[in-house]
Amino acid sequence: MFRLSGHVLPENKSIWIWLTSVYGIGLKRSKTILANAKIDYLKKVKDISEDEQKKILEQILKYVLENDLKREIAFAIKRLKEIKCYRGMRHNLWLPVRGQVTRKNAKTAKKLMGRSKVRPVLKK
Repeated sequence: MFRLSGHVLPENKSIWIWLTSVYGIGLKRSKTILANAKIDYLKKVKDISEDEQKKILEQILKYVLENDLKREIAFAIKRLKEIKCYRGMRHNLWLPVRGQVTRKNAKTAKKLMGRSKVRPVLKK
């Protein structure tokens, strides 16, 4: 059984698919990790030896993952809110940050915050 960052690997999955279940590892980074470790990315988890597990762990330690990555992202958003830049204000209002139109979409954000907070001018 192969454990990685608190995740237990299912035996019948390919290793590159499983690596994407770790927060901070996507498809490209998964293949890069396996290429640097010189492991075939189509290999099943049950076929991986102890030596290959160590190589994968060495490659994964080079990246910021899981809770550390979540903490960094939260700190970056907090900084934007503190300096009150445009993106920080959008985060405060729970609106789309990256320039999306909100007239006909962003319904989820509007439902979560309520109409009074999204458009306080319309409140009577």
